[in-house]
Amino acid sequence: MLWFFVSLIALVGGYFIYGTFVEKIFGINEKRQTPAYSQTDGVDYVPLSTPKVYLVQLLNIAGVGPIFGPIMGALYGPAALLWIVIGSIFAGAVHDYFSGMLSVRNGGASVPNISGKYLGSGAKHFMNVFAIILLLLVGVVFVSAPAGMITNLVNEQSSLHIGTGFMVVIIFAYYILATIVPVDKIIGRFYPLFGALLVFMSVGLMTAIIVSDEHTIMGGFTMSDMFSNLNPKDMPMWPALFITIACGAISGFHATQSPLMARCMENEKSGRFVFYGAMIGEGAIALIWCTIALSYFGSLDGLSEAISQGGPGNVVYSASFGLLGVFGGVLAFLGVVILPITSGDTAFRSSRLILAEYFNVEQKTLRSRLMMALPLFVIGAILTQVDFGIIWRYFGFANQTTAVVMLWTASAYLLRHHKFHWITTIPALFMTTVCVSFILNSSTLGFGLPMQLSTILGFVAAMTMLAYVIKAAKGNKGIDLSDVEETPDKLTKTV
Repeated sequence: MLWFFVSLIALVGGYFIYGTFVEKIFGINEKRQTPAYSQTDGVDYVPLSTPKVYLVQLLNIAGVGPIFGPIMGALYGPAALLWIVIGSIFAGAVHDYFSGMLSVRNGGASVPNISGKYLGSGAKHFMNVFAIILLLLVGVVFVSAPAGMITNLVNEQSSLHIGTGFMVVIIFAYYILATIVPVDKIIGRFYPLFGALLVFMSVGLMTAIIVSDEHTIMGGFTMSDMFSNLNPKDMPMWPALFITIACGAISGFHATQSPLMARCMENEKSGRFVFYGAMIGEGAIALIWCTIALSYFGSLDGLSEAISQGGPGNVVYSASFGLLGVFGGVLAFLGVVILPITSGDTAFRSSRLILAEYFNVEQKTLRSRLMMALPLFVIGAILTQVDFGIIWRYFGFANQTTAVVMLWTASAYLLRHHKFHWITTIPALFMTTVCVSFILNSSTLGFGLPMQLSTILGFVAAMTMLAYVIKAAKGNKGIDLSDVEETPDKLTKTV
């Protein structure tokens, strides 16, 4: 129990201490007009209150990643908790803050355009392709996962018997609607209510396992276990742990979501709470599910058996109903189901906006929005026929690679403005090494090279990227209008 609360306190402390430091390095301007006012269109650029923007941001970024990832990561033991805390504070939250605030400073631009501005046209074209691929994978993962979970819930708790395919159609229909209607009609209106359900799920489950007489929180683990690989199947921790626990520590998917709320935020002073704070909130969710996974089944062997019987979804189902009973279990389970649905719809919405920016297609009319969205849904529907396990593995790698590009983009921005760039460069170096090592070593996704060689090449790739970013920042000495102070007549009163 002590480890959980120490980890949670560390996350909260990270928000107030390191989050304030990051905000100071960036340098906010409370008088600067945000895109929500300068580009209001009633569809995607709509001013929303700070609490509402925070809740929407949290639900946008928190799909099944901060639940499924930490459950799978828990197989390595308490070391998973350590990565969630360190990753969230020093990598994930920093990544999310810069992806959001650089979008605010660049008129609500999506991550490909931001990367292109600070890393060059090659990075822009790469990210346009890669971001669309990632978002389609996210959309498919966040259709298949909740469809299977809802089907399981209905069939287990009622006399009805529905198929997963039926739920896939229902969720896709909702995604189409949420992707094309103005952001304040569904997302801005209902997500705060979903946020309340999410809070109930998180607090309720953690409280239940704390007061339970049948389960001891992380009983049997020692301090040395925090730095050990306890995987029952002796799977290597490096670099797989840092790919497995993605959304609970750092996730490139968030970089595609932050611009959505950058277009709705009323004042730059809200950036730390909305972007950095939402990642800390997601880290707390990841801590809860990692702790439950380490505690509920009595041992790592028990957890491994539960996962083998039905994947991480089975762990969610068993823990929800086992700790909270039928009524509480249904609410908690629905809270988990809502997470991927509220991320899946914004994944397709983000891909629509990225395509619209690339082809320079206005999005004020319904016809234009449908023209961008429908091809994406056709491709997504086709991908749902691919095995979920394969999709998830590719999603994990694509997700972290996108995070790497965003971190290097932030470093280029900071270098260009002679600011302390190590807050993004250090996590960029680490995650570059992780991603390159993983793809070189993986026999299923990559090249199957020996781990030692893969790690050396990963480090070389990271240092090469650092040299490139430094050169790109020095070679781009033009005026950056995103940091130019605005004159009083260009400012609007914010609320």
